Amino acid sequence: MVEEANEVVEAVDWLGRPVSCKDCPHDAMRAQERCDLGRICVRDRRSKRIDRFFANNPTLAGRYLSHPYSELRVLAAKHASVFLLTALVNDPEPDVRAMAVYRLPYNRISALKNDPDRKVRLAAAQRLEGADLVQMLNDQDYAIRRTAVARIDADLVGLAMNDIEPEVRRVVARRMPLTKLAPMMFDADPLVRYEVAQRLAPEQLDILVHDEDLRVRYAVAERGNRDALMYLKYDRDEEVQAMAIGRLSALEEEGGDGPGA
Repeated sequence: MVEEANEVVEAVDWLGRPVSCKDCPHDAMRAQERCDLGRICVRDRRSKRIDRFFANNPTLAGRYLSHPYSELRVLAAKHASVFLLTALVNDPEPDVRAMAVYRLPYNRISALKNDPDRKVRLAAAQRLEGADLVQMLNDQDYAIRRTAVARIDADLVGLAMNDIEPEVRRVVARRMPLTKLAPMMFDADPLVRYEVAQRLAPEQLDILVHDEDLRVRYAVAERGNRDALMYLKYDRDEEVQAMAIGRLSALEEEGGDGPGA
């Protein structure tokens, strides 16, 4: 019995059996403090204890890559030599395959962009590049498409401009080259239009003074030119009005018309 996080926790293996050092093949390492029952132990079912064991003994991780306990395989894959991980792309456990994706060289993981499990594909989207990453813009899972569009070359983000998920389109609006961004002023989602209003040049924002969403109009009041402010000082929302009037006053004090006027 040991104490962890102010609780007494019994050391048991992945099958729920008590763990003992008596029949452990690594018992000789205890004197070197490379293992410690209840704290640093590869036979324990608790992830932290297994991880500490491999952190202290990384050269032993390769021995456990085919262990029946999937969590042990995941942590072994985290620490083992990368030269031993190729076979893990076919492991039956998604978490193991995902760990392999994070660690294997780029040219060994391309096929996993089509893995049946989303966590494996998400790991692939965080590693792949070029044409492989562009293909992931068509993934059925929006979180994977969002990850892909956040990483592809900015000149290619327009490929996702019409994605069905607004959250993906918001990433597009943040990354799209300014020369291609204007059409997104008409996006159906107000938060996408808000992202656009945060980036377009002041002289391009006039059309958004008519936007139905006050967050978009407020962003225009923060950044728009004098013409936009003259319109928005009569806005139906008091906060938008106040921002527009305040900026107009500031422009008068500065003796100028502001950006883009």
